[in-house]
Amino acid sequence: MQIKEILNCLDKFASLNLQESYDNSGLIIGNTDNEFKKALICLDCTEEIIEEAINKKCNLIISHHPLIFDGLKKINSNTHTGRSVIKAIKNDISLFAIHTNIDNHVKGLNSILAKKLGLKNCRVLSPMKDILRKIVTFCPVEHAEKVRNALFDAGAGHIGNYDNCSYNITGEGSFRALENANPFVGEISKLHFEKENGYWSDYARIDL
Repeated sequence: MQIKEILNCLDKFASLNLQESYDNSGLIIGNTDNEFKKALICLDCTEEIIEEAINKKCNLIISHHPLIFDGLKKINSNTHTGRSVIKAIKNDISLFAIHTNIDNHVKGLNSILAKKLGLKNCRVLSPMKDILRKIVTFCPVEHAEKVRNALFDAGAGHIGNYDNCSYNITGEGSFRALENANPFVGEISKLHFEKENGYWSDYARIDL
């Protein structure tokens, strides 16, 4: 398994598109094509954390806060950041941060903390802009519930203090699969009519 396979799983849960503009989440240092050995998970990536990763033979550190927030003009041993960067590179350790993108996820860190604290009527105090999308989906009627639940599980259908919100309508769709198609229903080059369920979610906070 390569490191990028681990990072792809993290990105599917908390996409980097959800991070704040000031943040620097994602791969900070490293080569994602390297073979994955072990990961060390932490809040902050410090020199001590990197030393621990070396001792435990971990070649991936996943931290909440990124080691590097802003651009570096110098990388030397005079600063904590410089020493950490040098040590990570020398020991071929990849550093990955999952910060405000997991904070902003509807099922992310803030949601977990709110549940632990027993908070009720939770809402986003400062919503991110341009992340709400209207999703329109059509599928065969017998698969509608499965598709709808998959969209809900991915984060669609949240409106205020409600979830699983959708509008559904049943109708008949038509299509003809062309030569290079791989139709789920119907046959190549034949006009097909299918009873379908249409699903709308006006407020879909989902990783696109």
